[in-house]
Amino acid sequence: MVAFMPSAAFAQASNTILIQNATILTISHGNIEHGSILIRDGKIAALGTDVKAPSDATVIDANGQFVMPGIVDCHSHIAVDGSVNEGAPAVSSMARIPDVLNPDDVDIYRDLAGGVTAANILHGSANPIGGQTVVIKLRWGKPANALPFEGALPGIKFALGENPKRSNFGPPPGVPQRYPATRMGVEEVIRQAFTEAREYKKQWDDYTQRKAAGEQNLMPPRRNEALEPLVEVMEGKRYVHSHCYRADEILMLLRVAKEFGFKVRTFQHVLEGYKVADEIAASGAGGSTFSDWWAYKMEAFDAIPYNAALMTDRGVVVSINSDDAEEATHLNQEAAKSMKFGGLSANDALKMVTLNPAIQLGIENRVGSIDVGKDADLVIYDRDPLSVYAVPQKTLIDGQVYFDRARDVAHRAEIEKEKQALIDKEKKRAEAEKKMEEKSQDKSPDKSEAKPEKKPGKKKPPMSGVAGDAR
Repeated sequence: MVAFMPSAAFAQASNTILIQNATILTISHGNIEHGSILIRDGKIAALGTDVKAPSDATVIDANGQFVMPGIVDCHSHIAVDGSVNEGAPAVSSMARIPDVLNPDDVDIYRDLAGGVTAANILHGSANPIGGQTVVIKLRWGKPANALPFEGALPGIKFALGENPKRSNFGPPPGVPQRYPATRMGVEEVIRQAFTEAREYKKQWDDYTQRKAAGEQNLMPPRRNEALEPLVEVMEGKRYVHSHCYRADEILMLLRVAKEFGFKVRTFQHVLEGYKVADEIAASGAGGSTFSDWWAYKMEAFDAIPYNAALMTDRGVVVSINSDDAEEATHLNQEAAKSMKFGGLSANDALKMVTLNPAIQLGIENRVGSIDVGKDADLVIYDRDPLSVYAVPQKTLIDGQVYFDRARDVAHRAEIEKEKQALIDKEKKRAEAEKKMEEKSQDKSPDKSEAKPEKKPGKKKPPMSGVAGDAR
């Protein structure tokens, strides 16, 4: 477990960095032994075996170490302030994850320590059509408005199966079951929403055309913030990332998408994707799956660890995702499992956590491989990243070091010292309070000493001439 680091990127002498003497895993064009990477103003300026350090460069000697592109997590729920589900309505497309990003979530730093540099932050899976998603860079220490990945197309979360039909989430007594409660109902909710979105789009298109033609005194259609994201989906301006498990539901959503003229960008989890890999590939959708999660609920019982490799063999662009903050800290190892279960090459395995998720999120022109002109989002490992013993030493985003293991380890001693000082301070406070209490008890009368008893005296005779007893 890494220490909590409150600072942002470490201060550097210049915006020019040279990482030298490393094994460079470019992902896109093979490996470079004893190679160097020149970074200038956050971009990869040059790489190869004969790159020299400019006079103003900060040099990182990675002798015996490995450099690979930063890991891209296509399914994450970190950096969200509060729950990720707006679960009351069946369609919550108006809910916006970008508005609730929490830059102080320590999982950002922990995932950086695992080599993650970018992540797709999704709404939860309580709804057939969920909320709007956002791709972020893990710029730890920066404000919330500095986290979104500039230029990345926004997305929206769909969900199929047990979660949106609330199989495991019964309402409290006296509260009616939310529609839908069946897989048929999930399909109908999606179809009805797009039917309304199509009509909404037509109204706005008609209004725009009439206004462009010069017609006066036009009343624009009433805005509907739930339908506008779905119009963007149909116009190709917003990606659909759909939570799913079963083959029949995957085919169902492909049919609905074809009916309304939109594309599913990724099927998330997609544990039965191997059964319908040809259909997924033909649609152009990607598959973002788990390496070997299985049987944690009924619709995951047909999951197999060969899923990623089988979909890859059939032409699907496949990534391995986390869906869990801790899982994201070792996605390199999760990708390595596809070499055992499916026989993928080392490079194809690493693609599943670098270039492939970048393609799925439409950011492959910026990240996912080590090429000149791309963002300098890189991870330096102490050994082959596909080894179970590999540990990230530095994680860079935009050419800035956001995680440095050596500094992290050194900082732990400072944190322990501060912790011990706070403990000692608390002990002193408690001891001082105890002494004050003892002192106050010494000054107060001893309640244990009995007061002397009064001797009984003789009773006075009753007074004469008084009505009643006045005592």
